[in-house]
Amino acid sequence: MPQINKSRTRNVVPGNNSSDLTRLRITLTVFFALDGFIFAGWVVRIPAIKEQTGASASALGLALLGVSAGAVITMMLTGRLCRRYGSHAVTVVCGILLSLSVALPPLTHSAVALGAVLLLFGAAYGGINVAFNSAAVDLVTALRRPVMPSFHAAFSLGGMLGAGLGGLVAGHLSPTRHLLGLTFIGLAVTAVAGRSLLREQPPRQPPRPPESAGGAGQDGPSRLDGRRRGLVAVFGLIALCTAYGEGAMADWGALHLEQDLGASAGAAALGYSCFALAMTVGRLTGTTLLERLGPTRTVIAGGTTAALGMLAGSLAPSLLAALIGFAVTGLGLANLFPVAVERAGMLAGPSGVAIASTLGYGGMLLGPPAIGFMADWFSLPAALTSVAVLAAVAALIGLVLHFPGGTPRAPGRKAGRPV
Repeated sequence: MPQINKSRTRNVVPGNNSSDLTRLRITLTVFFALDGFIFAGWVVRIPAIKEQTGASASALGLALLGVSAGAVITMMLTGRLCRRYGSHAVTVVCGILLSLSVALPPLTHSAVALGAVLLLFGAAYGGINVAFNSAAVDLVTALRRPVMPSFHAAFSLGGMLGAGLGGLVAGHLSPTRHLLGLTFIGLAVTAVAGRSLLREQPPRQPPRPPESAGGAGQDGPSRLDGRRRGLVAVFGLIALCTAYGEGAMADWGALHLEQDLGASAGAAALGYSCFALAMTVGRLTGTTLLERLGPTRTVIAGGTTAALGMLAGSLAPSLLAALIGFAVTGLGLANLFPVAVERAGMLAGPSGVAIASTLGYGGMLLGPPAIGFMADWFSLPAALTSVAVLAAVAALIGLVLHFPGGTPRAPGRKAGRPV
């Protein structure tokens, strides 16, 4: 973790109390971790629910599309809700809905019914992601420190813990009992952390520079020129490549290990756990990595590493080699999404973050059905190599498009040279 003592106190926006910002940071970290925990608990039970519904690979892919479709649709609406009711309140409400909806998938017995309930689950998942990312953007701006990777590390840590717990109970609890347990855990955590979050006021933000000075302006990306709009879209494409890989690992990783390599249900759950652990390590060291390598080399190195790791993970002939490949993939993908969102925010403020995030999570919209159909046409290992292809695309973008160097600064502070 980066140092958070004197520099944090000295750099906070005037009018913000550092202890209040610290409490807010801890509370938001809890919600990021809870989101990852619940989501991972669901994905490790996908093989059992596939068997329960009798769905083919392509039918399962279409059903899993419900998660991503619900998420992307909700992301388009959650921004307005955050502006009207505040990102803190929307985070708490979506936390409750996420906890309740995770118990629904094991109650279904057909691919159509599964897709319908996953639409609800995805709506809650997309809503909470936009809400707490919006709150985190405000906090990062107030702190004037690039701490966004630490929030994403909490999500990955929650995913690792959720997958690990799922692996432990897979042979002892039915999916219904397991996911109902996640509901109770989620509601309890939301009750405690949500009460704290609702007491905290959003931090004060520094004034944004006018568009003529090179900032996004008060109106955000709606007044950006075509070049900046294109750059925000490119950062969104990097985020999309990353989210595609994360979604593929979540939805298909365990099934690949169980179906193609003969792993037990508990061992198959280790695949996502290894992936999430590597992502956690990569994101915990993300700030240091960005300071030493810069965003351009971080994206190139990360995309290349992820591509090589996924080729190994999808084509490996043994469980151990596949697990190592999954871990390398997680390490490579770890900081691509935070870098993309951060760069979009430098160009267009929080609205740029929202645009890049929505495009990024669109990768989850493409991933499940694409891999499902490719698995039917070719094989699941061959379909998973598409993750390596998109990771290589992200690396190529970093190679062609040199991002501005230096540590990201809050709006109102002079950034490095323009892109």
